Amino acid sequence: MAVRRARNYVLEADRERVGDNPLPLLHDQVARLVRDYPRVPLASIWDDLLDAQDQVIFNLETGKHRPSQLSDLNFMAGVLAFLVDKGSNDMEDREQARTMSLLAGAFAKDTEHPGLMALVNGLQSLIEHWADRPGDALFYAQKGTALSSDLNGTVGLWLLGLQARAAAVLGDEETVRSANLQAVDRRGSVVLDDLDQLGGLLTYSPEKQTYYSVESEALLGHGDAELTVQAERAVQGFSDREDPNWAFGDLAGAQCNQALVLLYSGDVDGAAHTIRPVLDLPPTYRNNGIIVSAQRVRQALMTTNVRTAVVASDLREEIAVFPPRRPALPSGTQR
Repeated sequence: MAVRRARNYVLEADRERVGDNPLPLLHDQVARLVRDYPRVPLASIWDDLLDAQDQVIFNLETGKHRPSQLSDLNFMAGVLAFLVDKGSNDMEDREQARTMSLLAGAFAKDTEHPGLMALVNGLQSLIEHWADRPGDALFYAQKGTALSSDLNGTVGLWLLGLQARAAAVLGDEETVRSANLQAVDRRGSVVLDDLDQLGGLLTYSPEKQTYYSVESEALLGHGDAELTVQAERAVQGFSDREDPNWAFGDLAGAQCNQALVLLYSGDVDGAAHTIRPVLDLPPTYRNNGIIVSAQRVRQALMTTNVRTAVVASDLREEIAVFPPRRPALPSGTQR
């Protein structure tokens, strides 16, 4: 609380003249939030995230800036809007998420940052993917892919992964394979950019690429031996909490995908064991994406050839009551 008060004093004291004091504080705050977002429950950083967004927008509205400072502030505003947008989606507040994505896109255009603009298209695709609107998800992913075709960072690979996932829901195996192959080919020529250097949700690690690739195959209903090995590798990729690319949502998603693959291969006991850590997550970790991923496993338990097994019946009932009353945030948390 004392640190927050001191930071706010410095930021507000210089609101008429953005000098050497506020910008480093804002940079540090944005970098911390980007780093922490995929690693901690949303409730633990939500107030700080909204506070940081208010500070940056306040400085944009009231401060006097040099051109380089204005570009910096617009970039930070775009990144923070991206995170708030993701937070709204994680809380299953899709209309707010869609509105916030427009704000993030506006800041990205103002700072003339193609990578950030493409990243926003990716988030728009993500929102529609979890809203079960795969056609819209594919549209935004393709839009971002075109925008990022000449970029060397990982955002272009993420957009290809998003294309593959959306196409899988639509049953378009050709697009799934094409997008995943392009992503593999581009991985070797990646040069990490300023977004990748920030990390967190702004970079697309090799571990995450494996997770997305497996998910696209699982969404097509596949479950052969080779895919089983890949699904296990995806889970292992997020086994080390000390790894900077570790993310609780990606781990849970990879575990749900592995459970799906095992179900499609007829191994209901293996699926039940794999999804157990997901079902044991405290409610504050259960964001919209994790809930939807778990429900996909429940749907597979009702439609695959293992549906009559006692283990399958028990697991269906447990997943049915898995969603909390309010995804991602506990009751009473500021919004």
